[in-house]
Amino acid sequence: MGRRLPAVLAALVAAAGLVTAPPASADPYFDLDRADIPSLQHRMAAGQLTAIALTSAYLARIRALDPKVNAVLALNPSALAQAAASDLRHRTGRIRGPLDGIPVLVKDNVDTRDQNTTAGSRALRSRPAADATLITRLRDAGAVILGKANLSEWANFRAAKPTSGWSGVGGQTHNPYVLDHNPCGSSAGSAAGVAASLAQVAIGSETDGSIVCPAGMTGTVGHKPSLGLVSRHGVVPISAEQDTAGPIARNVVDTAITLSVLQGRDPADPATLRYPSTQPADYAKLLRPGVLRGARIGLWRLPVLGPDTDAVVSNVKASLEKAGATVVEVNLPYQDRLSELEFPALLTEFHRDIDAYLATRPTGPRTLADLVAYNRADPLERTCFAGQELFEQALAAPGPDDPAYRKNRAELTDLARRSLDETLAKYRLDAIASPTNPPAWKTDCAKGDNDVIPSSTPAAVAGYPAVTVPAGSVGPLPVGISFMGGQWADGKMLAIAADYTRVAPVRVPPKFLPALPAR
Repeated sequence: MGRRLPAVLAALVAAAGLVTAPPASADPYFDLDRADIPSLQHRMAAGQLTAIALTSAYLARIRALDPKVNAVLALNPSALAQAAASDLRHRTGRIRGPLDGIPVLVKDNVDTRDQNTTAGSRALRSRPAADATLITRLRDAGAVILGKANLSEWANFRAAKPTSGWSGVGGQTHNPYVLDHNPCGSSAGSAAGVAASLAQVAIGSETDGSIVCPAGMTGTVGHKPSLGLVSRHGVVPISAEQDTAGPIARNVVDTAITLSVLQGRDPADPATLRYPSTQPADYAKLLRPGVLRGARIGLWRLPVLGPDTDAVVSNVKASLEKAGATVVEVNLPYQDRLSELEFPALLTEFHRDIDAYLATRPTGPRTLADLVAYNRADPLERTCFAGQELFEQALAAPGPDDPAYRKNRAELTDLARRSLDETLAKYRLDAIASPTNPPAWKTDCAKGDNDVIPSSTPAAVAGYPAVTVPAGSVGPLPVGISFMGGQWADGKMLAIAADYTRVAPVRVPPKFLPALPAR
């Protein structure tokens, strides 16, 4: 599995203590899959590991495995220099926190001043004026920005029938569990990269499902934060009413540590001004065994995802009850109306917000109309899915001051919040659990996605938190379970999710199967 490490790099990795007896499920040279940030920092503090060695190990793994997965769109040429700076801080007792020296992949719709930020589009191949706020927070925390992750182009908001994980700049990202199957989108490269152990943590973004679905389909942990918890300034937008960014990792503790760094008020993002002063500073401290004992969990089954997924959900219910939780089966109200209202609202908001974002770029297209014209002229932008129907519909959509739009958006947000708030109150629930995804479908540019996945919509539209963790699998393909709660209940959802993974440790590393085994 992968090429032999060059001698110098192999020595670095061996000196760092990353070489182990080859586990059956991991790379023969070292096992990054089971490492978490606390254990890595412990080894750094003990002088058994350096940030350079850790970053070099990830870079070597990218070179060996990413040709199969295609999760990494571009490496950061300064990654090793960032790691060296971290090592100096470790040696001189000036460590900036638990992310210091930890390699992080960033979805390529998040602005980075030292690399292109493209949203996957060939029209946007240039550098932004400055870092996104969340990148500034990562740099200030000492994280190593390893590179940019591929994504569904324009965060899956270009074509009526897109193929998740494909972009004009990066090509197609593959699911590490079965390579001819889809990783879901739009944070496809972020989730697939973490699943394949190409980075310790990745940053994704979500408007509706774009963190939790790819995390669920790749057996990783994804956190879609409460709207306003993490600044969106410098993130290529779809809708200021729903967009957010959040972490993806292989375990809940790394997700919690990263969220602690990302969160906070930002004058450039008015939504963060609602960030409550009572929000925890360190989410990892909330992850204690036994949280599920005595908890009440609503279970929204969603049989529309198929009997195989429902069988996984039944196992989830049994695990929750074994951990001491009371499980109440529920149905969330207002879902049909949410599906009617959401898409027209997003069309209006995308036109408004993408024009505002493009105006901040030093070069390149200035308006959505410019993007439409570019796609018509570039045949490479039409090599997987040819259409840009959503762009064209957004151009024709009512403006943000249109009374009908404003009325419908108010109703949409209100119903999404009520669907969760009323259900939580009616059954006295601590959280609502729901299957994040069905097993991945086979990637097919001609057919596009098979993605009728309604479980993400209530939390996404309401601006409430959702955390997905591995729940099981259908054959080799992972299925996730999402825990959703009320506004600002991010810490509680992480704690519940962490305790669930403690009692049901079902995640297994990917084996990079080329296709499903013949039956």
